[in-house]
Amino acid sequence: MNDLNLTPAAPRARRPRPKVVTLTQAAADRVREIMARAEVPYAGLRVGVKNGGCAGSEYIIEYAETAAPLDEVVEDKGVTILIDPKAVLFLIGTEIDYETTKLSAKFTFRNPNQTDACGCGESVTIEPGKVLDA
Repeated sequence: MNDLNLTPAAPRARRPRPKVVTLTQAAADRVREIMARAEVPYAGLRVGVKNGGCAGSEYIIEYAETAAPLDEVVEDKGVTILIDPKAVLFLIGTEIDYETTKLSAKFTFRNPNQTDACGCGESVTIEPGKVLDA
């Protein structure tokens, strides 16, 4: 008999992929609060990027009733985030926060791929990010 072990190797477990976008606790709390008061059920928070503004790009954030077939789906702090597949490389590593000041309350983006912003803060310049390993 041959002493070779011919049993097939078990498939290696895949490492979990890092989340494209994360929420701070303040942002997650605010999203859940808004969704709880909505007249229609939302599938999640849709996040994307579109061309526009003086710096070239603008962030999009809206509540989505359904997920699109190719959306990247991220679960973070009890919130479902739906990311337009064309925006994934521009949003890798982004943290969304909710900030309240005396004059305003708004969602803000901390994006490591953002290289510039216009003076009013409504538009940004974003370079595609590199895919990170977990």
